[in-house]
Amino acid sequence: MASSFPISGNFNFLVEIEDLGADTTSVVGGFSQASGLASESEILEFRSGADPATVKIPGRTSYSNIVLQKGVTSSIELYRWRKRVEEGEYDVRTGSIVLLDHAMNERARWNFYGGWPAGYEGPMLDSSDRSVAVESLELAVEKIERVNI
Repeated sequence: MASSFPISGNFNFLVEIEDLGADTTSVVGGFSQASGLASESEILEFRSGADPATVKIPGRTSYSNIVLQKGVTSSIELYRWRKRVEEGEYDVRTGSIVLLDHAMNERARWNFYGGWPAGYEGPMLDSSDRSVAVESLELAVEKIERVNI
């Protein structure tokens, strides 16, 4: 008998960032998008002696920047974090992107380490548009890992 692996939608998730709220790890807003949960390893090729074929081995691994987008609210904690970095403060944090199912149960978790806001973009404002004003925060991270739940 084949086992069943339920598939979750990509629309229900939380973002947790260490020490940005009242407790040590807090949900920091209702985000509409989170992207950049990716890693890539360099491909090193070498040839041994007179062997005409090359062998490929993994080199250094790098992690994509995580981009978070959310509707503009009165909370400016994420912007304050970015501002501290702009002013030269070394302020790195750990956090998680948590995927939830329809019943709000955790289905998957990606932890990031050594994260700091490398960029901030305010909303595009247009008086003829009726969509939500969205701001973006780009996090440079040292490592991303998917956690087994």
